[in-house]
Amino acid sequence: MVTDRPLTEGGARYVSNSEGAPPLPPPGGYRAAQRRGTDDPQVADHRAAAGPRRTNAIGWVSLCAAILFAFILLVLLGIGLTDVIYGPTILALQLALIGAVVTALITARGRLLGIIALAVVLLFNVATVGGLAALRTSATGAYDGGKTDEQRLWEAYPGIKDRDPRSILNSPSLEDVRALSEDVLAEVRARLTAEYGFEWVQVTDEVLRPERNGYGGESMLVQYTSPQWMTTTPVTGYEHKRAVMTTVSEVLLEQGFWEMFAFNEPTSGISPDVIEKMYGAADPREQVVWEWYSDNYPDPTRFYADITDLANDRTGDYRAAREAQSARTGEPLEGLSLTVLADELLSVEKRDAFESALGAYDGG
Repeated sequence: MVTDRPLTEGGARYVSNSEGAPPLPPPGGYRAAQRRGTDDPQVADHRAAAGPRRTNAIGWVSLCAAILFAFILLVLLGIGLTDVIYGPTILALQLALIGAVVTALITARGRLLGIIALAVVLLFNVATVGGLAALRTSATGAYDGGKTDEQRLWEAYPGIKDRDPRSILNSPSLEDVRALSEDVLAEVRARLTAEYGFEWVQVTDEVLRPERNGYGGESMLVQYTSPQWMTTTPVTGYEHKRAVMTTVSEVLLEQGFWEMFAFNEPTSGISPDVIEKMYGAADPREQVVWEWYSDNYPDPTRFYADITDLANDRTGDYRAAREAQSARTGEPLEGLSLTVLADELLSVEKRDAFESALGAYDGG
């Protein structure tokens, strides 16, 4: 039931069809009531949140530190101080930098600069720059960082560690060994051609490799490897191969070498398992490779005569390897090969320089 009746508070009328309607506020409003105007702090906070944010100091600190650290690493790389890059000081600086970057990343206002700093650190750090430095040092051999003057002095030692320089000067020169090598190889080829009708092809050139001096540097001495000669036709059959090697040994004995030694024979002292792995079988009659050796000790010249006989290749592995080698060098697949090798040779042209350089050392 709806009723219209005057209300005494302020002369207003209240119309309702339900119980429990809220009463009108008393004159002057409720006690402690507040009005929210334009200075409402929630509105102010909303406006502040909507405005641009500024990065804080930790973000700038992490970014500047990352750039500076990268610059330091690049400078150390440029001057070749690989050992300093891996030193404790640089590692400690990198750990401190990582801490600053992480701090920047967890702060809202420093996160953007922290991400940039992190990218710089990932590109330029001890691992990446140190790796580049190590590669360059390995390629150039420039291991000067952290060495004493005495170490650098011995690094330039012209001889070989623990070898008496007088024995070097009294040994055959590079030129002596080269001449002997050419004579012996020519005589062996001529004798084998006369007896067995072999024809020959040179498959490699002479190689001179600097010898290390034992102190981290190169000596004035070299290792000599002669040109390698090989028959153009196979050498096969047990009896035939033994006859060929016997002829080679006879020529070497005439040239002042010792009797040849067969690495592939059971009498070599090498275990049968190793012989089988190296030469294709334990029995020389079934072997793919024969390797015979002689030298003219105490002189340094060593002579190698090897026979590859693919007729004994039961697995095909040796043939596949020889075909790959032949494709690279053009050498025959199989046959007899002859090579001379000698270590620690001093050239006549360097003899005076060698003796002069020894003056900086107390006899080596």
